[in-house]
Amino acid sequence: MWAFMDKIPLTRAGHSALNDELKKLKSVERPAVIRAIAEAREHGDLSENAEYHAAREKQSFIEGRVKELEGILSLADVIDPTSMSGTIKFGATVQLVDEDTDEEKTYQIVGEPEADIENGKLNIKSPLARALIGKEEGDSVEVRTPGGEKAFEILKIDFI
Repeated sequence: MWAFMDKIPLTRAGHSALNDELKKLKSVERPAVIRAIAEAREHGDLSENAEYHAAREKQSFIEGRVKELEGILSLADVIDPTSMSGTIKFGATVQLVDEDTDEEKTYQIVGEPEADIENGKLNIKSPLARALIGKEEGDSVEVRTPGGEKAFEILKIDFI
């Protein structure tokens, strides 16, 4: 998933959210699934015990996610957008208007692990983010999306 030893850019909020998720997995989810496995074992025959198999599957998911988060956080390069200004770069919050529909959208350009397009967190590696980097307020960008060519005008850039 991550190239060997590359730094992973994260906003302070993104780093904090991933760290919180890791703490919850280790302090709440992991002990709960261990208890569930122990309880399921007490019910006897494990070969036909659905609760046991479900708990083991959940344990496997938790352990995988813990390893993934630990890897991301160990390579994290936390970037504070509040210290920046000027053209669009990592961490910028950008207000755009779709030049065809006049629909306005606001996105923050974030690292891949914290990207969540539904919540306005745009992956730095996405075609739109790559098109926006280095641009200024008032500029137009054209982006090839799965739905075809889109044109956006940059209304506002914030570093918050």
